[in-house]
Amino acid sequence: MPATSHTEKHFTSGDLVRDIVIGMSDGLTVPFALAAGLSGAVSSSKLVVTAGLAEIAAGSIAMGLGGYLAARGDADHYAAERKREEEEIVELPEVEKAEVAMIFRGYGLSVEEAGRITESLATRPTKWVDFMMRFELGLEEPQASRAPRSAATIAVSYMIGGLVPLFPYVFLATPAEGLRLSIIVTLIALSVFGYLKGRASGAPPLRSAFQTTLIGGLAAAAAFALAKAIS
Repeated sequence: MPATSHTEKHFTSGDLVRDIVIGMSDGLTVPFALAAGLSGAVSSSKLVVTAGLAEIAAGSIAMGLGGYLAARGDADHYAAERKREEEEIVELPEVEKAEVAMIFRGYGLSVEEAGRITESLATRPTKWVDFMMRFELGLEEPQASRAPRSAATIAVSYMIGGLVPLFPYVFLATPAEGLRLSIIVTLIALSVFGYLKGRASGAPPLRSAFQTTLIGGLAAAAAFALAKAIS
């Protein structure tokens, strides 16, 4: 009887999707809230568009820089912890062996089994450190290109998301008209984005769509109410 081919399907693009989610969700929400707030305080659609574009430019730079620094921080933290582990297997080998054996014991191996595997692993210093980084500290080595790629992904996602709520103001004469259409367009975009985010991350898509739309709508409503109260 022929063996049945089995292909495992796992989600392997977590970092990319996370960066898109960070950029797109803020891009849809922050300029939307700003435009809604200005709509309650000014009478010119051009002013709303100008302020919105300025916010998108500043926001995309700030978000991209934040993504870069976060990714660099992860890489620096990994490098520092790896250096510490490399020193410890030389200076405190027995302590490190005990930690390895304890990890294997946690998986149900006997003292003898854990000891044999530990001694074998200890003859391979690089793999020993790799093991400790992953199973003791729970750290994965960041990709070398992670920081600039993260910055670019977040910044571009923010710009794309931020342009959505501003488009109605470009074509409509008054902020009130622009706001009505912007609400419809942006809430649709938020729901679609939330649904796709749920599909990509494995979360229930409808729940993700509802949560994303709710958060964006509440942010815009709060900004609009505040601007109205001040004016």
